[in-house]
Amino acid sequence: MPNPRYLTKSRFKLALDCPTKLFYTRKSDYEDASETDSFLQGLAQGGFQVEELARLYFTEGVAILGDDYNYDKLVARTNVLLEQENVTIFEPAFLVDGLFIRVDILEKKGNKIRLIEVKAKSIDSESHDSFITGKGTLGGGMGAYLYDVAFQQYVIQQCHPDWNIKAYLNLVDKSKKTSVNGLNSHFKIVPNSELRTNVAVTPGLSKSDVGVSIMAMIDVQEEVALILNTNPIQSEKTFSDTVNYYRDHYANDIKIESPIGAQCGGCEFKLDNPPPGKKSGFHECWMKQLPILKPELGKVTTAIIDQPKAWDIWFKPAKNAISENRFFTSELTRNDVKDDPGAYGMSRSDRQWLQIEKTNTQDNTVEVDIENLRLEMKSWVYPLNFIDFETCAVAIPFTAGMRPYEQLAFQYSHHIVYENGRVEHHSDYINLEIGKFPNFEFIRALKKSLDHNEGSIFRYHNHENTIVNVIYNQLQVSSEIDKVELMAFIKTISHNTGSSAGTWSGNRDMIDLQKTVVNYYFHPQTGGSNSIKAILPAVLESSEFLKQKYTQPIKDINLTTLNFEEDHCFLQLDNGVAVNPYKSLPPLFDGVSNEDLEEAIEHATKEDRQIADGGAALFAYAKLQDATISEVERAETRAALLRYCELDTLAMVMIFECFKELIE
Repeated sequence: MPNPRYLTKSRFKLALDCPTKLFYTRKSDYEDASETDSFLQGLAQGGFQVEELARLYFTEGVAILGDDYNYDKLVARTNVLLEQENVTIFEPAFLVDGLFIRVDILEKKGNKIRLIEVKAKSIDSESHDSFITGKGTLGGGMGAYLYDVAFQQYVIQQCHPDWNIKAYLNLVDKSKKTSVNGLNSHFKIVPNSELRTNVAVTPGLSKSDVGVSIMAMIDVQEEVALILNTNPIQSEKTFSDTVNYYRDHYANDIKIESPIGAQCGGCEFKLDNPPPGKKSGFHECWMKQLPILKPELGKVTTAIIDQPKAWDIWFKPAKNAISENRFFTSELTRNDVKDDPGAYGMSRSDRQWLQIEKTNTQDNTVEVDIENLRLEMKSWVYPLNFIDFETCAVAIPFTAGMRPYEQLAFQYSHHIVYENGRVEHHSDYINLEIGKFPNFEFIRALKKSLDHNEGSIFRYHNHENTIVNVIYNQLQVSSEIDKVELMAFIKTISHNTGSSAGTWSGNRDMIDLQKTVVNYYFHPQTGGSNSIKAILPAVLESSEFLKQKYTQPIKDINLTTLNFEEDHCFLQLDNGVAVNPYKSLPPLFDGVSNEDLEEAIEHATKEDRQIADGGAALFAYAKLQDATISEVERAETRAALLRYCELDTLAMVMIFECFKELIE
């Protein structure tokens, strides 16, 4: 017998995002992409690990495990525990009037209750004051979390009107340092396991084993009261009315028609070409509402709905157009793109209009500002140095003395391009030693490698400059014998990003190859993205030089390698179309493809940007901090990481070679 249709806290959050989704969720005929994405994002953010860590600080806590979908049993087991005068419960269940919740941690002392919601979201407890802005609204990107807590308090209060409830968010505290080496490794990620959180905790682990707490208990009573009393997100209704509205529609399986618009761009119920027995909720919404909003379209078909959308344009300039029900790129005009005539090379508006025009005309030709690209490249000093870092910034640190989400740099790759065209994989560095803080050895190795010549240095986007700034600040407070020398080196290859040491811009400040792309090169295939994962396939598709060169074995193309066999070909052609070289690399983390991990991390970083550039490598690094990993698996993963990072810098070289071909 199926469970009654109760409004749970996850469904309440879903409804706040889009009420229509209540109709689609938990139905087998509607595909829900978030079921996979949320798992991967939870791993990326460390949410599951943090949840397990938080429990250890409550030594008397009792967990209610099993019976995940038997709501009555869960509530009955909770009520038995609540008969005690004082008790702490992990995941107690509450059910009242069609509303069902499970609480991360509930602490009961008589009728005084602490409701605790655990999140991997970071906070600096020393500077935190309130999540309520001066305008009386919810700030800090915390609205969804606070509404989640408010919903839980509302349900519990309905069950127990006599309880005095105080609500808290238990967040990761960036003002604290862990006192334990290998703390993260006590919470091992085990994908595709039978474990509820896919996190295996070291057997017998106790509060004393995890050292000084890196969690902050943030009192959010004021914020929850604001929500319950004024319902700021939907001020036209009371909070109670909002809850009951969602509950009744979900219970009776009645669809709430939400207006279509830009918010539909990330709909998890969008399914292109659904197989038999499956439906796309996104298309259902649009099929119903589009004819009403745009009767001039006549009969609306899936093909019409699937036209390129205005929200797909780079940097999303067409907000006004979407509010006017001009949803498609074919409906945009030059007036929808704000001019910035003072820009050098291709301005943002130029690129946006190029994307619109080429999308509308299905023009796949490349657009290049040849003259300005040529001028830019003439300023580069040979030999050219291309570097890429692999880093890790996780909620629960790996080594003692590190803060949550503090950057750890464990790997780099360095390619050199000489003026005669020779390409050399000059050096790489990797440090996977368990419990070892690698940053200072990392920067010493990088200095030695870049001191080899005085040529220009290239990075792709901001990550490498950010990381050397982090290491600069770490060196400042260290007792390293050579810290003055290393800090001086960092200043020569970077510019500062808020360091207490003042402003600098080095004489070999790394050149951002992404800026070169943005200023001078546009390929319609990228869909407006300028990430290296989007640009590489584009240049490979458009460059005959690259196709001719990289379909040959390494030994035949004036290229050296440190991690591939000499007969390896970096490029394969499928009916004349270049296959992305990254697809030939093995997964860095068991059971999940590199592409899925990269995509999950990109989405997850809406919450914490710190992990954005770790990529799939951060999962591999975390795995190798586990002492129980076999030597064979350790060696295989290490080799895969080295190939992955080498390809990252070779991809930069390929982009450079494409540009060189264009200007000659």
